[in-house]
Amino acid sequence: MIEAAMIWNEPNNKSHWDLELDPDFRLFAETAIAGAEAIRDADSALPRVLGGMSPIDAGFVRNMQARGVLDHVEAVAVHGFPLDWNHWSIHDWPRMVAEIRALTHLPVWVSEVGVSTFGAEEVQAWGLARTAELLKGEAPRVLWYSLFDLPKAWEATTRHREAEGSSYYRHFYLGLIREDGTPKPSLEVFARHTPDLGLCQWFHFEDHRLDDAVRWMRRLGVRHLRTGLSWADWYRPNAQAWFDRMMDALAEFDVTVTYCFTPEHLGIAPHHSSPPQRKEDFAEFCHLMTERYAARTGIAAPRTLATAAGAA
Repeated sequence: MIEAAMIWNEPNNKSHWDLELDPDFRLFAETAIAGAEAIRDADSALPRVLGGMSPIDAGFVRNMQARGVLDHVEAVAVHGFPLDWNHWSIHDWPRMVAEIRALTHLPVWVSEVGVSTFGAEEVQAWGLARTAELLKGEAPRVLWYSLFDLPKAWEATTRHREAEGSSYYRHFYLGLIREDGTPKPSLEVFARHTPDLGLCQWFHFEDHRLDDAVRWMRRLGVRHLRTGLSWADWYRPNAQAWFDRMMDALAEFDVTVTYCFTPEHLGIAPHHSSPPQRKEDFAEFCHLMTERYAARTGIAAPRTLATAAGAA
């Protein structure tokens, strides 16, 4: 079932929203509100979540509050990778969540947290155990990124690979399962904490790993999953067939779908992190996806913040 719709991914990260085109986030706020209203129009009971912040930034929350975005969502989300990219200690996780919680009455989700095995697999196993210890009970959703390592033949979704230097390659080692399908030591650690910990797993267009992911999630006892429906992918040939196949395969899990990534031909600039030329185009996509897939779950009872966002 779809338990929530997330509006964009890491909107304050320059790799996912072009800050040069929208330095004060005015265009993002307008786009997010249009998307949120479209989701509500398509399914009045579906909770909406503001896309996870990366970095975790109180100033961004205040900006979204001032621009009215928080009046159109039922939760906000944060992302953190303190052993890989962030400049704070993993032990600070409760403080980081509390800093955002102090600014809003909305629940605060941790919709991406992870540790790469770029340095050592033992580091990931320790980091996962420590993350679970720190965050279970601190946030309604804690979603580990990710189940699978990113195949080395693919590219990480970032527009600033050159600026990342060697840190770019950490993107490829964040899974619990290696590219060859063998489990890392952290997989066993993760299994001790389900269903309290869920997963964030992005599926690429026509991703060959989808069926394996479903089998692994069943085996691990995963209940909550976050993934994406890419607006940019919607314009590929056979997009609807792929989206249908993916959502049908994931129907047994409580899925948060993330609507994001601008099609090149609809952006102010021709890349996926550009603000759209027309916010109405993004809203139309949000409405169409929500109407198609929220209804597809066959849920009779209205979803509420208690069921989708958990206890604050």
